[in-house]
Amino acid sequence: MKPKILIIDDEIHIVELIRFNLETSGYEVDIAYDGLDGYLKIKENAPQLVLLDWMLPNISGIDMLKKIRNDKSLSDIPVIMLTAKNMESDKIEGLELGADDYITKPFSIKELLARVSSVLRRYNINKENVENVLTVGSLNVNLLKHEVFKGNEKIDLTLKEFELLKLLLENKGKVLSRNYLLDKIWGYDYYGETRTVDVHIRYLRKKIEGDNSSEKYIQTIRGVGYKID
Repeated sequence: MKPKILIIDDEIHIVELIRFNLETSGYEVDIAYDGLDGYLKIKENAPQLVLLDWMLPNISGIDMLKKIRNDKSLSDIPVIMLTAKNMESDKIEGLELGADDYITKPFSIKELLARVSSVLRRYNINKENVENVLTVGSLNVNLLKHEVFKGNEKIDLTLKEFELLKLLLENKGKVLSRNYLLDKIWGYDYYGETRTVDVHIRYLRKKIEGDNSSEKYIQTIRGVGYKID
């Protein structure tokens, strides 16, 4: 079965260019030209990946991303943001809200296809050959159900946060560098933007440790990276 990709963008020429190249590369493609129609198509058709423009009629791309991540039936769908906004603050905002990748316009089709392939590859990693549940302290991570509990409290994580926590737990006691985490989680050369890792670690810590928690899981190794003992 061909992976299904939904393009949500109001620039018709860009949509047609992307659609042609994706279909040529073996993907099934659906399109929407505004946020509301795009959201309805996600709900109805559950694509394997969404290419989402930042600036959209009716519902902005950022508001769309929030809706996707806050909907339990959709929250695991990978999203790549497409936008003319190239300020670092804009990129960080998109990543903090749960975008899996971020491509600024204009972009090359070769780069777009590489990023699409990378995100889908990570999303479809077979989890059947790894331990079902990883634990540290009162934290329990169920890999098959994609659930995280602290004691009896369920903690909602974004896909990237979950993957970071999983990788750290699978390498318990080892220091993982920022570049290693970038490569393993994002799977694409982020041009040394290790701040992406720091942003996600900060939000992950806040969720699993809380502001005043006596349980501190993730350790920062200054100048190197992170680890969980």
